[in-house]
Amino acid sequence: MPESSAFPLALASMAVSALTTWLSIRYAHRRALFDLPGQRRSHSAPTPRGGGTGIVVASLLFFCGPFLLTGHGPDRAFGLAVAFALVLVAAVGWWDDHRPLSARTRILVHFAAALVLLVIPAVAEIPASPAVVAQGWKPGWMSFGVALTLLALLSVIVVWSINLHNFMDGINGILACQAIFVFVVLGALTSSPGHQLSMWVLAAATLGFLPFNFPRARIFMGDVGSGALGLLVAVAAGMSINTTRPLVAPALIAVSAFAVDATCTLVSRMLRRRRWLSAHREHLYQWMTRTGMSHTRVVLCYGLWNLLIVLPVLLWCVDGNNNFQGRQATIPVVAHGNAEVSSLLDNRMWNGCAATVAIYMLGVAVWIFGKRWCLKKIKDKAYP
Repeated sequence: MPESSAFPLALASMAVSALTTWLSIRYAHRRALFDLPGQRRSHSAPTPRGGGTGIVVASLLFFCGPFLLTGHGPDRAFGLAVAFALVLVAAVGWWDDHRPLSARTRILVHFAAALVLLVIPAVAEIPASPAVVAQGWKPGWMSFGVALTLLALLSVIVVWSINLHNFMDGINGILACQAIFVFVVLGALTSSPGHQLSMWVLAAATLGFLPFNFPRARIFMGDVGSGALGLLVAVAAGMSINTTRPLVAPALIAVSAFAVDATCTLVSRMLRRRRWLSAHREHLYQWMTRTGMSHTRVVLCYGLWNLLIVLPVLLWCVDGNNNFQGRQATIPVVAHGNAEVSSLLDNRMWNGCAATVAIYMLGVAVWIFGKRWCLKKIKDKAYP
């Protein structure tokens, strides 16, 4: 992606997203696409849905577009893969917003999108590898099995990201605010100007939708937007990890608020033998709204987690040059002929691992305490 014209590109992304969201409101009213209040809903008035189309359109034009128009080789393949995967996820979400689909159909399409996202760049990368050019590619059964296992694991992670962000899109502004935070953090920490611009464009696309959904919702994001944002967050995290200065720990820490809530809720429902794929209101943010807290206050609580816990930990993990703290130590790993291949093993990796584990342990403790507090609050209201 070109490194110049960052502000105009981000501004254009925000404008296209806002315009498309405004058009989506008119379309939803014309087609009577409304989310109605109900037992499993957190709103009290019929509200149009499908506003996430603006985020999808802006991301296709200003995130995928530069990779396709100016990229070469692996970069162009990456842009093509993201575009195809994004269209698949958005299309099944758009269809589900109009005519509900079964969970099995949605999951199958999500896995197809994950495979597209992972396989196309990998295939394009093989001819570009110097080792492949020099030695030829002769995969054995062992390497094939490892590659297949890795592909399956990464596909599950992508599909989980798509669905957990869909689960967490239940009150005004919560998903958009979280996604903006993740994109801004990953953009600020990266050492690549092109990668940074990509994050600004995604943040701007989400920001263009936000005023229509928060603090008062004129339209909901819908499955078309929540699933697409889940995919884009996974893409952003993958881009941050797949750089010359990998940001594995920052990516995991940045998404901790949603990852902890969605995962703890899913595990809790499984342990209680509930139908965990069915609709429910058992996420922590939903329990908080059931106690009488406004959507704005709940979103503020999640924002405080990001600003008071996540951000300080990220600042502690990195120094002024966006490097993990610690001393570097070079050790030999394997030799090819006369050329010795070396790897950097330093304390920075352990700092990142420790910070990630600590954040998630604290997150689980907060989730448990928060749910118990909500249950007590609801019980006290029912039996004063």
